[in-house]
Order: sequence, then structure tokens, then C-alpha cells
Amino acid sequence: MTCLTPLAFPAVVEDASGIARIGDAWLQGRSVFGGLQAVLGVRAMRARLAEPLPLRTLQTTFIAPLPAGEIRVEAQLLRAGKSTVHAEARLYDGSQLACLMVAVFGSARPSTIAIDTPPVAAARPAAQSAELPFVAGITPPFLKMFRMRWADGAFPYCGGARPSFQVWAELREATVVDEATVIALADSIPSPALSLLRRPSPASSLTWTLEFLRAHVDAPAAPWLIDATVTSAADGYGAQTATLFDGDGRAAVLSRQSVVIFG
Repeated sequence: MTCLTPLAFPAVVEDASGIARIGDAWLQGRSVFGGLQAVLGVRAMRARLAEPLPLRTLQTTFIAPLPAGEIRVEAQLLRAGKSTVHAEARLYDGSQLACLMVAVFGSARPSTIAIDTPPVAAARPAAQSAELPFVAGITPPFLKMFRMRWADGAFPYCGGARPSFQVWAELREATVVDEATVIALADSIPSPALSLLRRPSPASSLTWTLEFLRAHVDAPAAPWLIDATVTSAADGYGAQTATLFDGDGRAAVLSRQSVVIFG
């Protein structure tokens, strides 16, 4: 079995029985922050692996709100091939299935194809970017755990001209950036569609896909640049994409989400 170190996220406690206890600090509206749900699912799947293979893709569906408190996390291997392992994780609120994940872990394969995602220049460095303030009753509690600085584009609810932005994001308590931190960062940003609105209005993720572009993302703690845009929106549903760039400016993760927008 893969050995997992204690989860370095405050207000979260795991035990060997598959129960996670999550405090109100991680709430996002009625539900636990989706990035934390994904972290718990991936850790449960990793515990089933015979060896620590790199995570290649993660597909997540948010089925029902998952309140803070005791959450049951279950995982199983679906298939183990020569290079890849498919695994599944489920998060429950009592008997209610709240979140379903399928991940693909895979070892490196010999290939002559090597294509890098082009770098993106930040509009402003992190030190010169405006930090998103925490406003009780408007910004969700989990955002206290993160520091977000807008390098380009408008804050949520500020009537911006375009549904895109660049954000420098970091987990405040992190001393290193690892797989769990990156997963959390990828879901930490609000939908860029909210930048178009002039008054607070909720939005919620329906589905989420992460594609890891590199086998390893571990690095010293540093803000990561997230370049995000809503590519289409209609009938209260939106499609958005984001690329996460590490502290050295290299693309590391692609994030794609289907979101519900109520404004």
C-alpha cells in the first residue's frame, strides 16, 4: 500500500476507517470546498495503489452538497494495466453520494512526441497584483485558507468587460507545493463569469476535469499563476478552462469545468 502522510490542511482530520472530519472553515456555500473533496478522493485512491504512480487525469462530478462534519470516503481500483491504473472514489454524506471521482494514474511510456504548453506572461508580478479581500457573507469561508492576487481582469461582481483573468494563488499554510496543494489551487478560483456581474450571485461546479502535464509537481511553496477564461455560457450553464503555471512559469495542469451560474 502507498503510505500517506498526514493531510497538511487545517480543520481537516482523517482516520484509518475512511472518515474525514471537516470544519466549517472549508465551506463553500452549503458544501465543502470542491478542491478539498477532490484531495480526499485522490488520497483514498492512492492508498489502494501498489506503487506511487503519477496522477495523469482526474474527473470529478459534484452530485449533491456535502456539508461540513463527518464525511465517508471510499475508493476502489477499477483496472490495473501495464502502464495505467484506473481508480474510483466516492464521498458520502451519510447514505447520500455527494461526489464521484475517477482518476488515471500512469507510469511514463517511451515516446518520440514531446509538446510543451506555451508559457503565458503574467500581466503583473505577484507583488504588484491586488489581493482579493475576504468579505464575510459574500466570499466563502474556505477562501481564508488561500491568498489570491489579481494580475489581470476584474474581481468577482465588479462588472468587468471580459470573462477571463489571471490570478496568483497560494495556500497560506503550505510550506511546499505538492499534488494535494495543486488540486486545491486548481479549484480555488471563482468562475471568471462572476467578474461580469455587478452584484453577488452564486455559482457552482457541476463537473471538473484535471489533466496533469508533468509527472511531478512538488516544489517549494510559491504562488502559482492561474490563467482562466469562460469559453461559453448560456441558459445558466458555463464552460471554463484554466491553465496552472508553477513558480518557474512552466505549465503544469489544465483544468476544465462545467459550472452553474445563477446571476
